[in-house]
Amino acid sequence: MFVNYSSIADVITPEIKKLKRTPPKSVLFIGNSYLYYNNSLHNHFKRMADEKYPGYEGSDNVKSSTIGGSRLKHHDLDHLLKPKAISSISKFELVVLQGGSGEGLSKQDRKVFAKTANAHIEKIKANGSEAALYMIHAYVEPHQNFDPNLIRVIEKMYVTAGNKNQTLVIPVGLAFENAYYQKPGITLHQLDGTHPSLLGTYLAACTVFASVFNESPVGLKYDYNGLINDDDKLFLQKIAESTV
Repeated sequence: MFVNYSSIADVITPEIKKLKRTPPKSVLFIGNSYLYYNNSLHNHFKRMADEKYPGYEGSDNVKSSTIGGSRLKHHDLDHLLKPKAISSISKFELVVLQGGSGEGLSKQDRKVFAKTANAHIEKIKANGSEAALYMIHAYVEPHQNFDPNLIRVIEKMYVTAGNKNQTLVIPVGLAFENAYYQKPGITLHQLDGTHPSLLGTYLAACTVFASVFNESPVGLKYDYNGLINDDDKLFLQKIAESTV
């Protein structure tokens, strides 16, 4: 069945532009394979932070809890927020929530996402932590659910939830869109059209870095042991800077 996503995706503007506490001394990423592909986004984020902020005490306290194929509702947030549930960390100052790739495909899915995001963010705030929403990228061809307008639905879904809860939205999906627009030949997805390639994960990490620290990633030397060439590195850093 064809869904005209453009008819339901009026653009709205994020109200929250930065975190209340920067830099956070501990960060927990919650999501799925979009995070853990390519040696896990949180590891790239940590290495960028280590380079930019020598001695940054939060680096050892950046963790990730992921479930393959999961949506927001599948994560046991009550357990993850308990003191020392992960490592010896008593409380995460920042909790980043990443939803599932299929949560924007139907009206019912979007309702469940919104309800779950509201509940999770309320619990995070009650814990004395700050929340952020990780806006996912959209599918590309040959994925069966590819639609050129899906990113508008994802954008509206995340920004609406962010505004309702006065929570920062990290615009990873928009960074992917901008990168493809400026350099159509770049490969940010795996062949399945859904999971990120190494370049996609690097772009996502740069976007998270820019959002969390309210600082440009342009000029970072980190290239994952030489696997990201200089041209791609600078291009992706600039995309993250301009998107955030």
